[in-house]
Amino acid sequence: MKLVLLFGNAAVGKMTVGQELMKRTGLRLFHNHMTIEPVLEVFGDFNSAAIQRCREAIFEEFAKTDRYGMIFTYMWAFDQQSDWDYVERIKEIFAPYGTEFYYVELTASQEVRLKRNASENRLRNKSSKRDIVSSNQRLLDDDARYRLESREGEIPFPNYMRIDNTELPPETVAAMIQERFAL
Repeated sequence: MKLVLLFGNAAVGKMTVGQELMKRTGLRLFHNHMTIEPVLEVFGDFNSAAIQRCREAIFEEFAKTDRYGMIFTYMWAFDQQSDWDYVERIKEIFAPYGTEFYYVELTASQEVRLKRNASENRLRNKSSKRDIVSSNQRLLDDDARYRLESREGEIPFPNYMRIDNTELPPETVAAMIQERFAL
């Protein structure tokens, strides 16, 4: 099995690139809002414990299958040890099944991400982003609060690539990932 961890800042294009990568490879896409949105709907606010438990249940059950693999999107705060620990936890769930891990970091300028924050695909799949003013403010707040881009050499894992997709369409980025990792 293969697990592609597709990470980057808010509205960088993780889900959209993941959708294209799924089309090209047969990997299944599990974008982070697939658990965020239902939890927001039920609880009325962000409940990180519920989101994490939902994700882990999906990871645990998926890891047991004979599927080709999964793409998981994640907004990784590199200055938060808890996010590093969470990535390790995901690896712990999949490792007993002989999973190969791939790490793809997407980067884009804040200006581009603010434009993408209101894209039709994003708003269709992420109802919590439909209040554009609030969503833009969360993006700006997260940029100010966390370090959401890695530093040179910071990612210690093999099978890592970083792509500045500011000017690249998602189809091109997906093709780059597929080619680099022979997916």
